[in-house]
Amino acid sequence: MPDHPAPAQILDRITTDALALDRALRTSTTDDAYALAAWITETQDLADTALYLFRGLAQHTPHSTSADLLVLERVAHIAKAAQDAGAELAAALARAVENRRRRADAVSQRVVLIGPSPQQFIESAIDLLDRIPALCHAIHRDRLAAPNLPTHPPH
Repeated sequence: MPDHPAPAQILDRITTDALALDRALRTSTTDDAYALAAWITETQDLADTALYLFRGLAQHTPHSTSADLLVLERVAHIAKAAQDAGAELAAALARAVENRRRRADAVSQRVVLIGPSPQQFIESAIDLLDRIPALCHAIHRDRLAAPNLPTHPPH
């Protein structure tokens, strides 16, 4: 086994991580701050891995054909989807804490909550994460550049 995973292995890891996070978000309707913070960290790790792959591919991929650039574009979209999902989860976290504060400060039992709920932000993050496996599959299907790239996933 090589010391450094090939881009295909990194894409497989990105797909696995995105699917696991997607599954966790779908099966939990929580607005628990700790869980949300953990999921944000996971999306950041996912984005870091995609950006690391992008850097390796950009350094070792000829940028002379549309196919070469399409691989880079798709990896960039993976990183963006992960970052955007993290931003949606951060918005869910902020809204969840804000809602708790409003409930704690309320003098009556009735509290008016304004804006999207934490669950709506989580659903938006799920939609973004759903794109990642499809992008990884498209890269595998169309043309994976430089299979022996020296890459080290972050961690």
